[in-house]
Amino acid sequence: MKIVFMGTPDIAVSPLEYLIASDFVEVLAVVTQPDRPSGRGHKLMSPPVKVLAESKGVEVFQTESIRKDTVLMEKLKELEPDFFVTVAFGQILSQEVLDIPKYGTINLHASLLPEYRGANPLQRAIVDGKKITGVTTMLTVLALDAGDMLLTKEIEITPSMTTPELALRVSDCGGELLAETILNFEKITPKKQDESKVTFANKFKKEDGFLNFDLDALTLHNFIRGMQPWPCVFLPFRGDNIKILASDVIDEITTGCVGEILKISKEGIQIQTKKGILLIKNLQPPNKKAMNAFDWANGVQVKTGQIFE
Repeated sequence: MKIVFMGTPDIAVSPLEYLIASDFVEVLAVVTQPDRPSGRGHKLMSPPVKVLAESKGVEVFQTESIRKDTVLMEKLKELEPDFFVTVAFGQILSQEVLDIPKYGTINLHASLLPEYRGANPLQRAIVDGKKITGVTTMLTVLALDAGDMLLTKEIEITPSMTTPELALRVSDCGGELLAETILNFEKITPKKQDESKVTFANKFKKEDGFLNFDLDALTLHNFIRGMQPWPCVFLPFRGDNIKILASDVIDEITTGCVGEILKISKEGIQIQTKKGILLIKNLQPPNKKAMNAFDWANGVQVKTGQIFE
């Protein structure tokens, strides 16, 4: 099967690499986003998918908007692909684009559809405290993640798993699921999504990331895990916003006030929440490296009994 792969970030790299190595798939070309400025020096950086494709000798096309790029669309038509395959491409396809491949466009979506349609399914799954999520291959239509489902694979979310760790699991199994979908495409019966069970995974905003100890400890722990790598969860302290990187839940009954520091030890900082104790294990002050919470507490001289608002 001849395919054109469309993707951009790290999560799309492993699926592309798997398909390039497959015996029954020929990756004709890769379409990705343009190079973007990155870091303090604003140096132009290539998308991870482009870096891999070029290292494998696969032709790369970059575009700001494939829907408006008539020159690129003509080039894609000349390739006569059987499928387009999209993984975190980051652009909306038009019907004209969807009509190019012989059999259609297959998208790898990082949830068990119809749950978590949209751009942020991994973060939302962890923040919501899900124990199981997965990946779905689906036929792309103009409506957001609403196409017929082809194959699914479940992925366990462990109690300490962060969004980057879950993304790695999705990436690792995504290529195999895509290859299986392409290989067995004519045998698979597409399944309509149950519209009554649809949920959406909208993007978070930076202001969503502030700790609220009026919530219970488990909710805050899930919040800290899920909000990585951006926007992360922040704890306001003496005019700075301290980035919280790792936490745990201690199920003990205490009489502390909400937001009160109950204990400081090498394990971290124990803080009373509405229900349960949140253990902050690792954090990162502004313009400094990540550190364990115990060292930070000693350095800034916070004490038990202090209350975080």
